[in-house]
Amino acid sequence: MTQKVAVLGTGKIGEALISGMIRAGWAPADLLVTARRPERAEELRTRHGVTPVTNAEAAKTADTLILTVKPQDMATLLDELAPHTPADRLVISGAAGIPTSFFEERLAAGTPVVRVMTNTPALVDEAMSVISPGSHASEADLAHAEEIFGAVGKTLRVPESQQDACTALSGSGPAYFFYLVEAMTDAGILLGLPRDKAHDLIVQSAIGAATMLRDSGEHPVKLRENVTSPAGTTISAIRELENHGVRAALIAALEAARDRSRALASGNNS
Repeated sequence: MTQKVAVLGTGKIGEALISGMIRAGWAPADLLVTARRPERAEELRTRHGVTPVTNAEAAKTADTLILTVKPQDMATLLDELAPHTPADRLVISGAAGIPTSFFEERLAAGTPVVRVMTNTPALVDEAMSVISPGSHASEADLAHAEEIFGAVGKTLRVPESQQDACTALSGSGPAYFFYLVEAMTDAGILLGLPRDKAHDLIVQSAIGAATMLRDSGEHPVKLRENVTSPAGTTISAIRELENHGVRAALIAALEAARDRSRALASGNNS
């Protein structure tokens, strides 16, 4: 039987998911989308061949609902969906900080809910999507979520209690790397390089380093030591990073992101 999937609130991540699913073999005719603006819905129809519907229509006709609206808009969306969503629908949430219990309390009793935290590299099929089951989600539900999000990158199952930490680490993670590249590019300019050359040097170094981390099986400390010669340039740079508390700052930053995810879960949107 053909499975219909609806993406509700189709922004950049939602569109990346739709695009990845089509490349992975899903038929556009089986994909439904909702968008706040009619012109956005038509844009998605034209670009991908998917079918724009209302939120209520999606709830009535799709087998799987993927909710990609902002956390602060989720309660309003669920109020709209609840009267039209049968208990056998799989509901997948991509909203940071909101626990599966939030959905289970607002939807029909027994509705399976899966929580997924993905990240913006979904736009280039290199996402890290972290998946956790709600109280009523089955192994088949989790496998289905993995199939969907596997179209845009890698997936990892974790207990829901670890979702806030994963949000801090991988959900927000790309921004930390962009921030680091921005700072290193500025340093390259300070050292006398043109911006475009500094950018190319840093980006390719980042790609190479990430590939080594993924493929070598070596601990990052070992890989760093391989670059760090006695009394050389690298150890001089690392000494300055330590003197300026970069390691401690990173730990504090990730703790702050985790705490913000917890605050969102408690309804604190300010």
